[in-house]
Amino acid sequence: TLSAWLEPAANVGGDTFDYSLGRDVLHLSITDAMGHGVASALIATLCVGSLRNTRRQGVSLLEQAAAANAALSEYAPSVADGAYATGLLGRLELRSGALTLVNAGHDAPYLARGGQVTPIQLPTCMPLGLFADEEYSTGNLMLEPGDRVVFVTDGMLERNAAALDLIAEIRQTRSLHPRETTRQLADNVLDVTGPTLADDATLMVLDWHGHHGRDRATAAGADASRDRSSPPRHV
Repeated sequence: TLSAWLEPAANVGGDTFDYSLGRDVLHLSITDAMGHGVASALIATLCVGSLRNTRRQGVSLLEQAAAANAALSEYAPSVADGAYATGLLGRLELRSGALTLVNAGHDAPYLARGGQVTPIQLPTCMPLGLFADEEYSTGNLMLEPGDRVVFVTDGMLERNAAALDLIAEIRQTRSLHPRETTRQLADNVLDVTGPTLADDATLMVLDWHGHHGRDRATAAGADASRDRSSPPRHV
């Protein structure tokens, strides 16, 4: 189960989240482009567009990161302060619960397992677009049924938002559906920062339940044959 939320700042902050469900794999990303305004929006669009294009080509997570890094590095000379974005790219094998992540200079995600919430330790590489020759590496985590992973951008952590104990809030919302958790966490950030955010605040909540061993009848998206509200049909 996956839910995400972007709470925009008064000026464009350049955050994005993206995900795509395949037959046996979930792809996801959360990125934060440098700066604010139109330049930040262009960097964010270029970054997520590159990740989508390479993902559709079926390349590896590392190749996706390398392609986005190359695209932003090529664009950087046309921007006064350069063009780069931090990001987390993920690939979850639904049958096994194997989660592979690339951390491009981004804040670490959090793992909620049992009653504990801890940052996930990952190799940290440079942001996308900062150095054209950067070599990216992956970190791996085996999820267990009932695990929750929470991804955030720095708008959830910096400035006045730092007054929010995010780990405690993740623990307290553990029993909520991811959809309700994203809303609750976003509301809590607004409560401590006031009505106007200084930076976009974005989060993504992923619950893995296991039990993905059965064959699916679709190559992507939901399997209509499992919809209990209507008779089974072939897709």
